[in-house]
Amino acid sequence: MNFQFKKYQALGNDYIVIDPRQFSLVPVAEAVKVICDRNFGVGSDGILLGPLSSVSDLRGLPEGRMAEGVNPWLRIFNPDGSEAEKSGNGLRIFCLYLAEQRYVGNDAFYVNTKGGRVLALVENIDPPSIRIDMGKPCFSAREAGLETDKEELLLAKLDIPGQNLPGKPYEANFVSMGNPHCVIFVDEPTADLAKRLGPLVERHPWFPHATNVQFAKVLDRHSMRIEIWERGAGYTLASGSSSCAAVSVAKRLGLVEGKVTMNMPGGQLELDVSDDSVIMKGPALGVFEGCFSGALLANLGSLGALG
Repeated sequence: MNFQFKKYQALGNDYIVIDPRQFSLVPVAEAVKVICDRNFGVGSDGILLGPLSSVSDLRGLPEGRMAEGVNPWLRIFNPDGSEAEKSGNGLRIFCLYLAEQRYVGNDAFYVNTKGGRVLALVENIDPPSIRIDMGKPCFSAREAGLETDKEELLLAKLDIPGQNLPGKPYEANFVSMGNPHCVIFVDEPTADLAKRLGPLVERHPWFPHATNVQFAKVLDRHSMRIEIWERGAGYTLASGSSSCAAVSVAKRLGLVEGKVTMNMPGGQLELDVSDDSVIMKGPALGVFEGCFSGALLANLGSLGALG
């Protein structure tokens, strides 16, 4: 391999994969911002750093391979420099990368994230199809450290000054998929609504660590549609963890069951909520590989990002 990074997209949500055996990146927030900047850097919705042998070891896996029984770590960074606990689209991309680079074979394997361990299977590389058990949704507001005395935040009147419709207030539904989500059901999810209200809900006092936001509509018992505002990234065309969050809330409220198709501006994901865990299946696609220029490397070096 002679590239320093690879770039992928998953339903229009794009990430840069940086493998420690290709490039030793110290994920300083300012450096992450520079790399993700669409005008001054490579441009992306985030950086996927891995595979790592542990959450704190940035050197990667010994000998650049995964020994039997080794569960790699993935660290995920948002374009604002913050670190995300989990990302469904990011995980599908990362798992495809692992398969392409022959870190993994045809069997299922685990990936560790700060938002929990997931079980993954790359069903096909061409065309890519990745299946991931995203784990059980958690509705506990207390465990998530929300600023509320409620045990769960479901169908809770959401006070957004100057934004609530007369006689029809927005209602918040909180769930964690290893990362926080606020699902709001609306008559018609639109990009404009997500861009207008998303930032206000993301930083609402209920969410001291901020939250991802989904504006959702149930189409029938086996299909939904959402628009997404991602914490630390902004408006995005698709999100795997957001899809899992929205379908989990809809199931909890008795609105969907079994296999559910999630429709987003970037495309569709297949979700299965037949059991306690949410099973996500969908594509990812490599779009190019590249090398950082000398000028950008010098900039990253000045920021303390070169290991």
